[in-house]
Amino acid sequence: MDINIGQIFIAFIVLLFSLTIHEMAHAWTADRLGDPTARLLGRVSLNPLVHADPIGTILFPLVAKTTGFRFLLGWAKPVPVNVRQLRHPRRDYVLVAAAGPASNLLLAVAAAVLLRIVPVSPYTLGEPNVTAPMATLFATAMQTNVLLAVFNMIPIPPLDGGNVLSGLLPEKLAAVFNRIRPYGFILLYALILTDGYNYIVAPPYHLLVSWLSR
Repeated sequence: MDINIGQIFIAFIVLLFSLTIHEMAHAWTADRLGDPTARLLGRVSLNPLVHADPIGTILFPLVAKTTGFRFLLGWAKPVPVNVRQLRHPRRDYVLVAAAGPASNLLLAVAAAVLLRIVPVSPYTLGEPNVTAPMATLFATAMQTNVLLAVFNMIPIPPLDGGNVLSGLLPEKLAAVFNRIRPYGFILLYALILTDGYNYIVAPPYHLLVSWLSR
């Protein structure tokens, strides 16, 4: 297997930064809406160390990238939210949950803009060329953040999409929907390891990447 150390490094740094922004967005939004729990734990921070999960942020992405897994995905430590401290619990929890994927979409748009405005010089043997690695960085950031946003908005708890849907449903329907929460990880593993990914995640991912790449 041909392993490109440079590409793995770029992909890892992009994922680490993207997950950090994602979790910080959750923490910042919760704090603004009345729940200081995450802020008091130091989670309103751009320091990756306070958000990183040894398995989800480091081991899993590196194994996935070096073994040729079909997509790079990871996770960070979840941000604790005390719903009872939110000023409008059901509505505000939807906003807190949506803040993470929204931050990834904003990062994807920013990366797409930078990719468009930064000129890429042709490579000349023996001469340094920083524009090509920068273009790779921006393209990776755009694709990674679109994937994180789309995947996290799948309406399966404990993903953000599941929490958003739970908050939008009428309370009785939300109670029924939340019964699948203990089985959420099983459903996610089934999605990742089967063709469910190709039908649920891939179409919106490719659509958004295609639109941002224009």
